[in-house]
Amino acid sequence: MQIADLYIGALGVFVPPVVSVEWAVERGLYPAEEAEAHELGGVAVAGDIPPPEMALRAAQQAVKRWGGSPKEFDLLLYASTWHQGPDGWPPQAYLQRHLVGGDMLALEIRQGCNGVFSALELAAAYLRADPDRTSALIVAADNYGTPLVDRWRMGPGFIGGDAASALVLTKRPGFARLCSLASKGLPEIESLHRGDEPLFPPSITRGRPTDFSARIGQQFATRSPASLAMADIQDHMTEIAERALAGAGIGMADVARVSFMNYSREVVEQRCMAAWGLPLSRSTWEFGRGIGHCGASDHLLSMEHLVRTGELAPGDHVLQLATAPGLVVSSAVLQVLESPDWDA
Repeated sequence: MQIADLYIGALGVFVPPVVSVEWAVERGLYPAEEAEAHELGGVAVAGDIPPPEMALRAAQQAVKRWGGSPKEFDLLLYASTWHQGPDGWPPQAYLQRHLVGGDMLALEIRQGCNGVFSALELAAAYLRADPDRTSALIVAADNYGTPLVDRWRMGPGFIGGDAASALVLTKRPGFARLCSLASKGLPEIESLHRGDEPLFPPSITRGRPTDFSARIGQQFATRSPASLAMADIQDHMTEIAERALAGAGIGMADVARVSFMNYSREVVEQRCMAAWGLPLSRSTWEFGRGIGHCGASDHLLSMEHLVRTGELAPGDHVLQLATAPGLVVSSAVLQVLESPDWDA
């Protein structure tokens, strides 16, 4: 999807204190061999702060940086990957009550780690469908410090980090431009993150822990069709990234930084950077290794960090690339237009 008329008004983040990998290894929470192999540094841990409260804090920061009114939004999209509060309760309503009000469409997006990409696609179409609509608020939040999931062992090549992020998408001028979006579903790989667990009753209602490592391991151990289809995942990722670059009218040589999910060094290098012969230094791995894989927030956290620390200059392009259960591959290209003065 080529986009020429939508901008990023501001970004907001909430990142709690970080616990080091060394601390986890000393206490037997994280295997020493994995710490050595993956080279991850730490993980953000929010304690008992509810995800909707984290999302509210990130959204408040984004709105403050933007300078507009929270009542101006025409759409609120809330991306999540883990439980947000009492089952059956919509977390986006918490932000409506405490920040933006109820005069807008508000939805929760459950697209795994790619939730923000899906939210951007939906928000772009929604805003462009009506000339009177001007701005959307996209948030993401997760806290994995709950029963039935072990942040240190929940999936291969990553540790689950707690964080929240927010993005203002607007037709008005912003500090960055959303240049393009691209996504692709690979339903032939659907069972990879499901494993051999029954569809009903849902495992969480039976007290069964969520363990993606076990599910994925079962699929590869049995050489399931999904596991065999993973042999082509790199081709699909390259295709979607190239589609996003083409939509933005640029090539990989024009990209200043590449943002991938906050995974281990070998995953970021082999699954992302090696496809274009790029050094790891042009990725966001160094930042991401210190906070963990924060659900759908990874790319917004990385973008906010790059902008706030001056690692991106006006004119720079950022390629964002991710995968999520389903399996879904998503990509976006953003261009920095100015260096915002974010002192809070």
